[in-house]
Amino acid sequence: MGKVVVTAEKTLTAGPDRVLGALADYTGARSRMLTEHFSEYEVREGGQGEGTVVHWKLAATSKRVRDCLFTVNAPDKDRLVERDANSSMVTTWTVSPAAGGGSRVQVTTTWDGATGIGGFFERTFAPKGLRRIYEEQLAKLSSEVAG
Repeated sequence: MGKVVVTAEKTLTAGPDRVLGALADYTGARSRMLTEHFSEYEVREGGQGEGTVVHWKLAATSKRVRDCLFTVNAPDKDRLVERDANSSMVTTWTVSPAAGGGSRVQVTTTWDGATGIGGFFERTFAPKGLRRIYEEQLAKLSSEVAG
């Protein structure tokens, strides 16, 4: 069993505080960042950063749907960490100042991959699909914080 790692990043024109505020806003901005791959989105506790509990189903493919229940942790001023109670999945959103102004946003997800041939295909194809989903979300985040 190997660790699967998926990373996507984007530079935005908005400052880090504004971007991190949007990422931490699970009742507003985050719900507007969802793509067609997400369903059953529900904030179950909190809604603003640390301590938030949020549920969604993520359809990475038509046959692979994950039922996710994330608890949000904010270990420092530039990161949000989402841990799934239903799997080993951990997603970390990191926001840092970009050279020349704006923000650099990086999202990284890790989980314990399957073994055998299924694990090979998971490690080969899952990162590409999830990266595309994150790129769509980062584009929506860019629109959310613009202006």
